[in-house]
Amino acid sequence: MRESAIIISSDLDFAKERILQELADKKRLKTFLCEEFKVEDAKAVTKEAYIAEEQTKYILLSAKSYNIYAQNALLKLLEEPPRNIVFLLLARSKTSLLPTIRSRLKITKIDAPRPEVKLDLSLRTLDLASIFTFVKTHQRASKEEIKEIVQALLKEALLKERLPLQEKTIAQFEKALHTADLYARPQTLLVTLLLGILEAKGRR
Repeated sequence: MRESAIIISSDLDFAKERILQELADKKRLKTFLCEEFKVEDAKAVTKEAYIAEEQTKYILLSAKSYNIYAQNALLKLLEEPPRNIVFLLLARSKTSLLPTIRSRLKITKIDAPRPEVKLDLSLRTLDLASIFTFVKTHQRASKEEIKEIVQALLKEALLKERLPLQEKTIAQFEKALHTADLYARPQTLLVTLLLGILEAKGRR
């Protein structure tokens, strides 16, 4: 990393560890970790940035939220950083940073590994009652969680249970992964897919 950047990650701790792995000399990294990045944090960062360095020094800012006034206090520093200073701003979403901040730095992303979804459902004993219970359990699941469940269901049906899914059912799974974001209630996808699995069980 040779230039300042905004780094987006859903897991700030994972991203921080990844950054540490990439730095050859960890002693040249100064970190500012907090729940909310406030004006006093911006002042501390500014003070650290103006400590002269002969080699590149990395200043890592990581926060779940960034105070607007604190961001404004950093604008000039980010636009004209002191010699040999590289800023790394870690955030969960780029929208948590002001457009004026985003326009000054390149934006990169570090994807955190997702834990494998464990289905609280047995496809071997699947019936209408268990479908109803499963869908009700996941009625508040996010669209991303629904996608993960869809992938786990397909893997379980094909690889573990070796169910004879029809081509149209497999196509429904593939379509569900691409269209879950369009549904106001993506849980309805689960009903369709699980009924397809139930039908395949009947053909065994």
